[in-house]
Amino acid sequence: MKRYLAIFIFLFTIVETHAQLFTKEHVKYGVKLDEKRWSWGYFLGFNVYDFNFDYKSYDDNPYRGQDLQVERNIGFNVGLLGNLKLHKNIDLRLQPGVNFNSRSFKPAGYSSSETYREIRSTYVHIPLLLKISTNRVNNFKPFIEGGFSYSINLASNEDSPDDNSNGQFRMTTHNYYYELGIGIDFYLYYFKFSPSIRGVFGLNDELVRDNNPNSIYTGNVAKMTSNAVFINFTFQ
Repeated sequence: MKRYLAIFIFLFTIVETHAQLFTKEHVKYGVKLDEKRWSWGYFLGFNVYDFNFDYKSYDDNPYRGQDLQVERNIGFNVGLLGNLKLHKNIDLRLQPGVNFNSRSFKPAGYSSSETYREIRSTYVHIPLLLKISTNRVNNFKPFIEGGFSYSINLASNEDSPDDNSNGQFRMTTHNYYYELGIGIDFYLYYFKFSPSIRGVFGLNDELVRDNNPNSIYTGNVAKMTSNAVFINFTFQ
């Protein structure tokens, strides 16, 4: 039943969007929303997080371990939007949210399940983005956005005394990123709907090293950052 309801809502949205965007009458919706200096909304979406490893050279670590193989999974985003209009085509946006995701990895060449690590993460993610839009065409308006973000990894285990020798992978709690994305504002009768896709690129080293300097998990790594792709659907 839920599946059929979801399909119905999706098809209804497609038909309604087509009718409102491409009607010959060219009725413009959401004009007052465009004129507001402050506006609010919320978003739902999906994410895919990945690890990016920079490895030590042989000269730095002649006993270096194997490279790490990462398996990515699809996660979920939910959050709020605060929008400040700076200009007709420029907005400053604060989008605090919570991201849920899991990743897993193991050292290449190791087949034992004991070397497999699944990393479940819950991020409080706070991006500050500058949105630059084109001029509105009927009831849609493409845009690009970019900026910086800060996140708190609630499942980092940074202060845990246990490391990978006890099956515990540790990461930093506080992390920083830069973000770039594109999207389209669709003006519907009651609200503005904005799908977007955004790349998120880590700036700081997120790896907490194991106590053993020759660990197969961390001894080989010079720097580890998180990269991600967000697909969000914003309602404003």
